[in-house]
Amino acid sequence: MIEIPSGRKRRLAAALWLTLFPAAHLVAQGAEANVVDTYANIALAAYEDANAGARELAQAVDTLVATPNATHLDAARKAWLAARVPYLQTEVFRFGNPIVDDWEGRVNAWPLDEGLIDYVDASYGSESDANAWYAANVIANPKLHIGGREIDASAITTQLLSESLHEIGGIEANVATGYHAIEFLLWGQDLNGTGPGAGDRPATDFDPANCTGGNCQRRVDYLKAATALLISDLEEMVANWRQDGAARMRLHQEGQTAALGAMLTGIGSLSYGELAGERMKLGLILHDPEEEHDCFSDNTHNSHYYGQLGMQNVYLGSYRRTDGTLVSGPSLSDLVRARDAALDGEMRNRLEASVAALERIRERARTTEAYDQMIGAGNVEGNALVQSAIDSLIAQTRSTERVVQALALGSVSIEGSDSLDNPDAVFQ
Repeated sequence: MIEIPSGRKRRLAAALWLTLFPAAHLVAQGAEANVVDTYANIALAAYEDANAGARELAQAVDTLVATPNATHLDAARKAWLAARVPYLQTEVFRFGNPIVDDWEGRVNAWPLDEGLIDYVDASYGSESDANAWYAANVIANPKLHIGGREIDASAITTQLLSESLHEIGGIEANVATGYHAIEFLLWGQDLNGTGPGAGDRPATDFDPANCTGGNCQRRVDYLKAATALLISDLEEMVANWRQDGAARMRLHQEGQTAALGAMLTGIGSLSYGELAGERMKLGLILHDPEEEHDCFSDNTHNSHYYGQLGMQNVYLGSYRRTDGTLVSGPSLSDLVRARDAALDGEMRNRLEASVAALERIRERARTTEAYDQMIGAGNVEGNALVQSAIDSLIAQTRSTERVVQALALGSVSIEGSDSLDNPDAVFQ
């Protein structure tokens, strides 16, 4: 029986590592080790691609700040969107790998209280009972005096963002670094609610000579520092997955049992508690356009899709790199097929069904309406499409549970979500 703890905490519940009982007549000696190697090789390749994408984003940002115009702002936005594609396929490595989970909040934390960073619309409000830094506006204020704490923000540096501002006050919504801080800077707030349109920050917000929004040089400094920090953070994770890297070494040190458990924990927790729950069902329950992962850029349809693709990559032991080359090898699918071919077929079909369900959301986003519109109150067709994808992800999780059993594993802790397990708690 797989225990699924509920709760809105985004961090993985304490992992219960597993006990594997090998079946030598079904699985060749050393097959599990080869599967683990494939998993680590895919992680390395995907993080390398994410780092390369961040570097291309930095180049586009340099062009924008050198010549701030609408064309260069659009190019920087496109570079951000492209950089997300490989990164999102790495999210499956977060759950079950403490080294990744502890690091992930620096690069992909959400949702964020954007008033910490820059100017916001009056509708945002000027204060929050839960967050003293809710509207601190670092870009406009070189000196910050909030809640008895003083911060010198006269120079906006990577150190200021990462060491002084990120999650200041112990509040997860105080996101000062990572993809979503950069996204907010490039797009600005999406003030359209469940109507059409994403954020629409003007390029002149980055032009000190023709400044809109005020403090344009500081905004440039923030954007460049956040982008540089993203690159260094991704470089750190690339190093963790090299042959002598900490994440890869930990898999070997913990043994094949724990490594296989980490793989299935990743698939189960991302599928159920995180994607189906926190990123999809919660927003659908609340009909809240703010409850979408890439909310400033209206890129959430792609965010969900590539997260699912990452789960499929791990199960099949195959990842298509940004340059088109394939990283592949022995897989979980191979292990399951050796024990129960029908179950392997079921798992493959469930993964593919989720890919297809999320692709239908992507197609609607390309042709009809954005994801934040799909989850709006009264949107019968959009709501149904999102719910169908949630149902597919839940079914995928059930198959993942059966895979754990087929491989004769013990118990695996899969992250839950109140939105799925206790919906009434969402409104408390």
